[in-house]
Amino acid sequence: MTNIIGVCACPAGIAHTYMAAESIENLAKQRGYGVKVETNGSAGVENRLEEADIEKADYVIIAADTKVEMERFRGKKVIEVAVSDAIRKGEEIFKKIDSNELEIY
Repeated sequence: MTNIIGVCACPAGIAHTYMAAESIENLAKQRGYGVKVETNGSAGVENRLEEADIEKADYVIIAADTKVEMERFRGKKVIEVAVSDAIRKGEEIFKKIDSNELEIY
Protein backbone atom coordinates (compact mmCIF):
# COMPACT_ATOMS: atom_id res chain seq x y z
CA MET A 1 0.00 0.00 0.00
CA THR A 2 1.17 3.49 -0.81
CA ASN A 3 1.44 5.72 2.25
CA ILE A 4 1.01 9.49 2.10
CA ILE A 5 1.82 11.85 4.94
CA GLY A 6 1.26 15.56 4.98
CA VAL A 7 1.61 18.76 6.91
CA CYS A 8 -0.92 21.56 6.54
CA ALA A 9 -0.28 25.00 8.03
CA CYS A 10 -1.36 28.56 7.42
CA PRO A 11 -0.71 31.79 9.33
CA ALA A 12 -4.20 32.03 10.84
CA GLY A 13 -4.45 28.27 11.29
CA ILE A 14 -8.21 28.23 11.45
CA ALA A 15 -10.30 27.02 8.53
CA HIS A 16 -7.88 26.62 5.61
CA THR A 17 -5.42 24.40 7.47
CA TYR A 18 -8.15 21.89 8.24
CA MET A 19 -9.80 22.17 4.81
CA ALA A 20 -6.46 21.36 3.16
CA ALA A 21 -5.92 18.38 5.48
CA GLU A 22 -9.41 17.07 4.76
CA SER A 23 -8.86 17.40 1.01
CA ILE A 24 -5.57 15.46 1.15
CA GLU A 25 -7.09 12.77 3.36
CA ASN A 26 -10.15 12.33 1.13
CA LEU A 27 -8.17 12.17 -2.12
CA ALA A 28 -5.68 9.69 -0.66
CA LYS A 29 -8.44 7.44 0.67
CA GLN A 30 -10.24 7.52 -2.70
CA ARG A 31 -7.06 6.04 -4.20
CA GLY A 32 -6.72 3.41 -1.48
CA TYR A 33 -3.63 5.05 0.00
CA GLY A 34 -2.78 5.09 3.68
CA VAL A 35 -2.76 8.68 4.91
CA LYS A 36 -1.90 10.77 7.96
CA VAL A 37 -1.88 14.57 7.97
CA GLU A 38 -0.40 16.79 10.67
CA THR A 39 -2.06 20.18 11.11
CA ASN A 40 -0.33 23.27 12.46
CA GLY A 41 -3.24 25.51 13.28
CA SER A 42 -4.39 27.98 15.87
CA ALA A 43 -4.71 25.11 18.38
CA GLY A 44 -1.06 24.15 17.83
CA VAL A 45 0.18 20.92 16.26
CA GLU A 46 -2.46 18.23 16.01
CA ASN A 47 -2.10 14.66 14.72
CA ARG A 48 1.70 15.03 14.94
CA LEU A 49 3.68 12.86 12.53
CA GLU A 50 5.73 10.33 14.45
CA GLU A 51 9.08 8.93 13.32
CA ALA A 52 7.35 5.68 12.29
CA ASP A 53 4.83 7.58 10.15
CA ILE A 54 7.64 9.35 8.33
CA GLU A 55 9.67 6.15 7.87
CA LYS A 56 6.83 4.23 6.22
CA ALA A 57 5.71 7.17 4.03
CA ASP A 58 6.17 6.89 0.29
CA TYR A 59 5.27 10.54 -0.36
CA VAL A 60 5.03 13.76 1.65
CA ILE A 61 2.66 16.63 0.86
CA ILE A 62 3.49 19.97 2.46
CA ALA A 63 0.53 22.32 2.07
CA ALA A 64 1.70 25.37 3.95
CA ASP A 65 1.82 29.13 3.81
CA THR A 66 4.16 29.21 6.83
CA LYS A 67 7.50 27.63 7.70
CA VAL A 68 7.46 23.87 8.23
CA GLU A 69 10.33 21.87 9.76
CA MET A 70 11.54 20.03 6.64
CA GLU A 71 14.67 18.24 7.84
CA ARG A 72 12.60 15.33 9.17
CA PHE A 73 11.59 14.54 5.55
CA ARG A 74 15.13 14.18 4.19
CA GLY A 75 15.29 11.32 1.69
CA LYS A 76 11.53 11.34 1.04
CA LYS A 77 9.68 12.30 -2.13
CA VAL A 78 8.12 15.67 -1.29
CA ILE A 79 5.73 18.07 -2.96
CA GLU A 80 5.29 21.57 -1.53
CA VAL A 81 2.17 23.59 -2.36
CA ALA A 82 0.15 26.46 -0.99
CA VAL A 83 -2.72 25.62 1.35
CA SER A 84 -5.18 26.89 -1.26
CA ASP A 85 -3.76 24.45 -3.84
CA ALA A 86 -4.40 21.52 -1.52
CA ILE A 87 -8.00 22.67 -1.22
CA ARG A 88 -8.69 23.62 -4.85
CA LYS A 89 -6.14 21.66 -6.88
CA GLY A 90 -5.82 18.41 -4.95
CA GLU A 91 -6.32 16.28 -8.04
CA GLU A 92 -3.28 17.92 -9.66
CA ILE A 93 -1.17 17.14 -6.59
CA PHE A 94 -2.21 13.50 -6.69
CA LYS A 95 -1.60 13.26 -10.45
CA LYS A 96 2.04 14.15 -9.72
CA ILE A 97 2.16 11.57 -6.94
CA ASP A 98 0.47 8.91 -9.08
CA SER A 99 2.99 9.52 -11.89
CA ASN A 100 5.88 9.52 -9.39
CA GLU A 101 7.05 13.01 -10.48
CA LEU A 102 8.25 14.21 -7.09
CA GLU A 103 11.72 15.37 -6.11
CA ILE A 104 13.56 13.73 -3.22
CA TYR A 105 14.15 16.20 -0.41
